[in-house]
Amino acid sequence: MTARAPGEPVVVDELVTETAHRLFNELCTHEAVQAAEDNGAAPEIWDAFCETGFDLIAIDEDAGGSGGTLADAAEVLRMVGYHAAPIPAAENGILGGWLLASAGLDRPDGLVTVIPPRAADGGWSGGGACSVDVAGDGSATVTGEALRVPWARSAEVIVCVCECDGQPVVVALPAAHCEITPLPNMAGEPRDTVRLNGAAGRAAPAPDGVDADSLAQRGALSRVALMAGAIEKMCQLTVTYTNDRVQFGRPVARFQAVQQHLVWAAQDAALVRMAAECAAREATRGGADFEIAAAKLIANQAAARATKACHQAHGAMGMTQEYPLHHYSRRLWSWRKEYGSDAHWSAVLGNMAVGAGADGLYHLITDGSAALA
Repeated sequence: MTARAPGEPVVVDELVTETAHRLFNELCTHEAVQAAEDNGAAPEIWDAFCETGFDLIAIDEDAGGSGGTLADAAEVLRMVGYHAAPIPAAENGILGGWLLASAGLDRPDGLVTVIPPRAADGGWSGGGACSVDVAGDGSATVTGEALRVPWARSAEVIVCVCECDGQPVVVALPAAHCEITPLPNMAGEPRDTVRLNGAAGRAAPAPDGVDADSLAQRGALSRVALMAGAIEKMCQLTVTYTNDRVQFGRPVARFQAVQQHLVWAAQDAALVRMAAECAAREATRGGADFEIAAAKLIANQAAARATKACHQAHGAMGMTQEYPLHHYSRRLWSWRKEYGSDAHWSAVLGNMAVGAGADGLYHLITDGSAALA
């Protein structure tokens, strides 16, 4: 992650938000999202997304990217989640694209995806631990199996981080060299099985700060940003529906029991957005171990509460395919399982607290990752 001077402000360009919102508002119709679930892709939405340069945001222009900060990229991902855009925005840019640019590997014209690292503690679903042999000319042969790889079936190149002689290396594999079994997640988005039976590719040493742990953190941040947008939109749908729906002569939003659901959902939407913005801001400055861990745990827990509240407020309407609520709730339940479960990030935060000790706990909470430096 690109370090900035201490105290240097990180401001998200409002034009980024406005442009992404207009783009998705036009293209991500209910019919388009439904069709993508059936087809496993939405090429017209993805092509329009790439035309704006958002697919390579937060990658330096010198490396062929669009520039901008990680906070800008997180804001774009928030809009992806807000509109349930069925595209690999996180994998192509701030994950796979970041790995390629960091290691100095060539980027293809087509889609890039990334194999998530497998958690040693089983802390999240999917991922892979692959073995690699690297020759002196940078050619690599990879063996292993990876589960739940996002959008693998649509990718031109699949990127992973492997260990070679005790050091992390970034490996780029043509998807055509891999055996890919299409599988969807709960939301109908591709989470495919990738088998690497001696797949040939290119490899380069990973620079300092780029390894499986940093990829897991960056992946967790991407999911927090996506979830922040989805919870916000799910909350707005619920407010609109309960104000329009009339029972016993008045909108159901006026009933106290329903108002309680609305308050819970609104609280969670605000909480996750704040956590996402804080984590992205600190990650743009430099280290954000504490902020990302806390944000992913907050988002995971909020997704469960907000989904329950919004579906209860909608009643049977929220369960129908014709109504868009499920586009958000099913994505939330899928994303909360990726790059760290509640138990995983709770353990990470607990270890940080124990490591800080009694005298450092207050500073850890108030200063965040700055207290870990």
